[in-house]
Amino acid sequence: MHSTTDIPVPAQKASGFLQLIDPDGHRVGSAEERERVRDLDHDALRGLLEDMRIIRRIDEEGTALQRHGELGIWPPVRGQEAAQIASARMLRAEDFVFSTYREHGVAYCRGAEPTDLARAWRGVTFCGWDPNAIRMAAGQVIIGAHALHATGYAMGIAWDGDDSAAIAYLGDGAMSEGDVSEAMVFAASFRVPVIFFVQNNQWAISEPVTLQSRVPLSERGSGFGIPAIRVDGNDVLAVASATRTALERARTGGGPTLIEAVTYRMGPHTTADDPTRYRADDEVAAWEARDPILRLERLLDREGALPDGFDERVTARGDALAGEMRAGCTALSDPTPESLFSHVYAEPHADMDAQREALVAYLDGLEEAPR
Repeated sequence: MHSTTDIPVPAQKASGFLQLIDPDGHRVGSAEERERVRDLDHDALRGLLEDMRIIRRIDEEGTALQRHGELGIWPPVRGQEAAQIASARMLRAEDFVFSTYREHGVAYCRGAEPTDLARAWRGVTFCGWDPNAIRMAAGQVIIGAHALHATGYAMGIAWDGDDSAAIAYLGDGAMSEGDVSEAMVFAASFRVPVIFFVQNNQWAISEPVTLQSRVPLSERGSGFGIPAIRVDGNDVLAVASATRTALERARTGGGPTLIEAVTYRMGPHTTADDPTRYRADDEVAAWEARDPILRLERLLDREGALPDGFDERVTARGDALAGEMRAGCTALSDPTPESLFSHVYAEPHADMDAQREALVAYLDGLEEAPR
């Protein structure tokens, strides 16, 4: 028997990706590719930059709250801001999002408040926001399971004759899960309006993507009959373009799309992880140079589109929202034990009522027991 370290790890086959801004902040790509995002002018790009910087500041606050004992755990998103912000901002209000546990940027774009991002990680609720209000399901910790939820929801969209879409955000590790394969089979067979948006951040906890797949993850789409786009996930314009292409296909009856956004998780998998044990410093440094925020700042600065005071204003707003998150988090109250049975079923359920009554009676008995 071989240990994991004895198994030869193949390099993924070389494959290009859609890129419209290079790491130095230059516009690249074909005229046709750039035309799809021509309306994203300097004002729009500044908005995307502000979103990315704010979610990075909120992300830093989430880590600090966990380190101070206010959260049980926190999954950092640093490095993946462009993939999340650019794709989420291309969605319409009526589209529905199904995410993992790391999509803080997507939740922010959908309308979640800073405190909402902390509720579940403090352990006081199963979901920090109202899914119906912001059209985003609770974050899924069971890897890949929500791909099935997204596909099922998209089947409902198709049956209703609507032109909205569903999107499932996945990590590279989820592509090794059977649930994702099953979701893609159904999505392709029924040509439903769903996007599988894979943030390939190179590491499924401590397992590199090269150990999971001998080819780029986008190439798996062809096996299911699903068109795929491989995109530079640290390039807001490229991500926006790819997402628009997929949404147009979904809305016009073309069925699902697989997007592989090639990005990098610059921090730990969660605050319980130590990434220095499994990845090299020079690898991290190479990806630091491709930082999505730095890249967009370089582009705007090169084109003279960063006005005086922009940096200070965004920093102040980020600090204010981070402060709001901290104050809201520390003020959260613990739920009552019987609330465990709430929201299990959409309608009243006799069995849930009986279990709740039994728990309340048991707890009442403990309080009345002699000391």
